[in-house]
Amino acid sequence: MATYLVTGANRGIGLEYCRQLQRRGDDVIAVCRSASDELKALNIEIITNIDITSESCISELVKRLGDRMIDVLINNAGIVERISLDNLDFESIRRQFEINAIGPLRLTQMLLPKLRNSSKVIIMTSRMGSIEDNTSGGSYGYRMSKVALSMAGKSLSHDLKPRQIAVAILHPGLVKTRMTNFTDSGITPEESVRGLLARIDQLNLENTGTFWHSNGEVLPW
Repeated sequence: MATYLVTGANRGIGLEYCRQLQRRGDDVIAVCRSASDELKALNIEIITNIDITSESCISELVKRLGDRMIDVLINNAGIVERISLDNLDFESIRRQFEINAIGPLRLTQMLLPKLRNSSKVIIMTSRMGSIEDNTSGGSYGYRMSKVALSMAGKSLSHDLKPRQIAVAILHPGLVKTRMTNFTDSGITPEESVRGLLARIDQLNLENTGTFWHSNGEVLPW
């Protein structure tokens, strides 16, 4: 049984990660700012009041983990605020960088003492952070923050390889969640997380640093 720590666990993809991991018998630590009723119903360990942009909050998380070690760290917490060129909001862009890019890097760095040799770090990014795949423009804060997050994941894959820690940079697909206004064009969280867990299970030091779609496709940078 492996121990997984999942951020942004109160809803959407994070919640579904917790569901599927619990179902298959893994030990799950759900981390969020506040727990939803759906998360509480899973009867797993939940650590609340954790803001990944706050160093003091992450220090508190480390303290609450005690002497426990993490086999898989899933950096899932993130936000999207849609900004067009005609309506640029630089405070929103900064906020998205803090939460989507800097927060996961800070969390990973501070949790390094809790990672074993052979642990895995998961960076939940987005295809919208692919420069080559950008054919529509817009979404400045989200796209820019996800490019930065993916670069952080790639650098982590190099820096953590000597410690035998592998890193996956994952796109969940277009998923029917609150973040996408439950788009009719998307896949279900269940389908997305099944694919994401398959990618995590196949992650090793040979393919560390790969940018994957949940369906297994290797995505362009």
